[in-house]
Amino acid sequence: MTQAITSQAISRNSLPMVAAGGVLSGVLTPLLPQLIDRISGGPGDFRIALVAVPFAVLVFIVVRRTSANPWWAALLAAIVTMVAFVGAVNAAIYIDGQANGADKMMRNILSGLAGGFTGSSIMALGIGLLPAGPRDVVAWLQMLVTGTLAGALLALDNALSLDLTSVLYPVWQAGVSAGDGVAAQKARLTDIFAIRSACGAAGFAMVAG
Repeated sequence: MTQAITSQAISRNSLPMVAAGGVLSGVLTPLLPQLIDRISGGPGDFRIALVAVPFAVLVFIVVRRTSANPWWAALLAAIVTMVAFVGAVNAAIYIDGQANGADKMMRNILSGLAGGFTGSSIMALGIGLLPAGPRDVVAWLQMLVTGTLAGALLALDNALSLDLTSVLYPVWQAGVSAGDGVAAQKARLTDIFAIRSACGAAGFAMVAG
């Protein structure tokens, strides 16, 4: 029980740092396209995935530090993050095309919501399937809701004609990375309580026997 409480306290104390890391990676994200454009060749989706490298590095650190996953699982989480970024961008583009003719602001809001939901859903599914990933859907609700709603900030970015800066990326990446940390924390606590319960049951059986 003491171990569980200590683990929970450490995780809670680290969440502000995780969110701050998300803000930093979100600030770096809109700066990368200009650098990547200098790279000749390469599929479009691959180039989009490269834009997500700062956030993928953060997710690698979060998964490695807040869960019981091995290093290779954290690396897979980073790759899933890059795939999620590509999926989010493509979902936003698709919805924007489907909403052709609607008010521009509404199109941007719908596109952002679609992209935010797609990106956070892919991350939740991919990280949840890792060896020590949270399997409980409820554990991911905070990340899914935050990621979806933050996606609507795409409309604000476009309204302000932001290019090398963004409101969307820092908020989205801070919210999603913190949500990932919360989900990992819940999974770790569940495992600890399950082990404690099993040990307690075994001890009771030995005494009763």
